[in-house]
Formats: sequence, C-alpha cells, structure tokens
Amino acid sequence: MIKKLCVIGAGTMGAGIAQVAVENGIETTLRDVEERFVKRGLDTIKSFVGKKLAKGKLNQADHDQILGRLKGVTDMEEAVAGADMVIEAVFEDLTLKRNVFEELDRVCPKETILCSNTSTLSISKIAAATKNPGRVIGTHFFSPAPLMRLVEVICGEQTEESVVSAALAFCEAVGKTPIRAKDVPGFIVNRFLCLLYNEAADQIFKGYATPRDIDLGLKLGSNHPMGPVEIMDMAGIDVVNNALNALYEMTGEERYKPSPLFAEMIRENRLGRKSGRGFYVYEV
Repeated sequence: MIKKLCVIGAGTMGAGIAQVAVENGIETTLRDVEERFVKRGLDTIKSFVGKKLAKGKLNQADHDQILGRLKGVTDMEEAVAGADMVIEAVFEDLTLKRNVFEELDRVCPKETILCSNTSTLSISKIAAATKNPGRVIGTHFFSPAPLMRLVEVICGEQTEESVVSAALAFCEAVGKTPIRAKDVPGFIVNRFLCLLYNEAADQIFKGYATPRDIDLGLKLGSNHPMGPVEIMDMAGIDVVNNALNALYEMTGEERYKPSPLFAEMIRENRLGRKSGRGFYVYEV
C-alpha cells in the first residue's frame, strides 16, 4: 500500500498528480529544480482545492487536511525520503528522464517503486538507466489529472509483477481506472490521439477548417466531450508537438510527423492556455 508519494516535476501534470494523491489521503512531496517552479505547482494545487472549498464541495477541515498532506521541495534526497513510490513527471525527453531515473535509483531504497508519467517513451529504455529496472514502471496519467479517470500502466521488459500490482492498486486507491498497455511507442491512447491532433492541426494549417468547426464537428458528430483543438490548447502545443516528434522518431511513420503549424505556433509562443494564446485566446 502506498502511504507516501513523491512527484518529480511541478508542472501541470506533476501538480495534477500530486493533487490527486493528497485529495485521496496520501502524503505527497512535490519536487522541482527551482523554488519558483515548486511554488507555482503548490499554488496551482491550493487554488483548485480552494475552489472546491468555496463551492461547498469541501468543508474547512477537509480542505486543511488535504493541503496539510502536501509539501514542496527542491532537494532530491529530501523529496524522496520515506516515499513508497516516486512518480516522475518531467519534460518529455528521454535523456532527461533517464538522468532523473539514474539519480532516483541512486538515492531511493531498493524497495521504492519508480514510475514514469511518460506519454510516449519506452519504459524499458528509461529503466535501463537504473541498476534496478525491475522496480520501474509507467503510470501515464491524462491531463488534467484531477479530472481524467484513466491511467495507462506500462511494464518494461524487466518490471516485476509485484510492482505492477502495487501500481494498479495505487491507481485504484486514488480513484483512477488503470489499463495495462504494452511498452510500444504511444502505448494505447496516444497512438490514436496524436493522429487526431495532427490531422486537426494540418486541416487548420491548410485552411480546410477552423479550430471552432473542428471542435464542434468532433463533439457533435462523434460525441467527444471536448474537441481535439481544445485539448491541445489545454495540454500545451509544445507538449503535443513533443509527443508527435517522439512517435515519429520511434516509429518512422509519416502519419506521426508533426504538422508545420506546431513549429509556427511554438515560435510565436502560442502554447495554449498556459501562455494565454494557442488555437484560441484565453485570459491569464
């Protein structure tokens, strides 16, 4: 049973995973490389939990207990001290993730479970950076983590079955529905979604359709709760582009080659909600 969690990376995904954990009774430490990133992640969680209090979804005592389970630090050894499980949620770059796991393998006791929130990268390749690959597993949460119910659980070539069982139990304990996925590029869901995102961007780039019409078409014509363009703005244009690039490099399939529109939007800092402008314009 996971009683204490450490989340590495205080960005949108890391903060969301930490929020899910503390709301479900798990003591959680959120770690990032700089204090300003840690503060931003903590503030995000406090804001969302505060809104639940304001709306009457939480009472004051529950609100205070949730935030009392949350801690933010920059020191890696302090972050992982006493943790039963560590979830890495850093930038989607294989070298960076391998470096993080190499450090985690060094500072964590051998019984600590090490998870990656990667959406596309090989768990086996990440685990190969460690001396204990049997304890490494993928737990791919979806954005926004507090709202999305699914977690893909991905085994590497050497992941131990006890680690799989613990990861599945953890997901269920925090109110998520886990599915087991093979360690192939994009796993299950992103192999579909990245094609959808790429096609939407390409249609906009070529002038075939507007963002609004694509979103309405998928919501009203295919019963999607959100349109693909809205989701890209929420996830981050840079994040989507990185996922597509990773899939393209790993598979060599032209269908995953990112639309030129992504590079154009990144140059213009049109990154979605987090920058105030993506396919749509937002108040920040």
